Amino acid sequence: MVETLFVGLAAALLFAELTGLYPGGIIVPAYLACHLDQPGRLAATLAAAFLALGAYKILSGRLLLFGRRRFVILLLLGGVFSQAGALLLPQHVVLPFEARIIGMVIPGLLANTMERQKPLPTLAACATVTVVTWFAVRLIGLL
Repeated sequence: MVETLFVGLAAALLFAELTGLYPGGIIVPAYLACHLDQPGRLAATLAAAFLALGAYKILSGRLLLFGRRRFVILLLLGGVFSQAGALLLPQHVVLPFEARIIGMVIPGLLANTMERQKPLPTLAACATVTVVTWFAVRLIGLL
């Protein structure tokens, strides 16, 4: 897992420098690559990020949220939805797939980048870097 995080950081930084698109935070693709074999967790994490983004949009109509405030609110909202998911879907509930959200910070980081850069470019960049990271780690493992 440590090598995945390092490869993911390098891939995300290189991608952002070459394209100008951020893949949902520099660390997000690395964590997603660690769980690429668990599509339920990926879907739950994306759902939490979109819920955080939606809640932010509602709050931003009533509060002055920009800069650090926006970032902190999105991280907090991502953490709240992550914890809510953990409480609503405890580990002892039998599901046909793993539906736990990846981390408490990952949904907020993803939501923050989607808010700044729009969802489609963010998700496309994140998917690209996640898959590249996953393949690079597998290739390194074969050497």
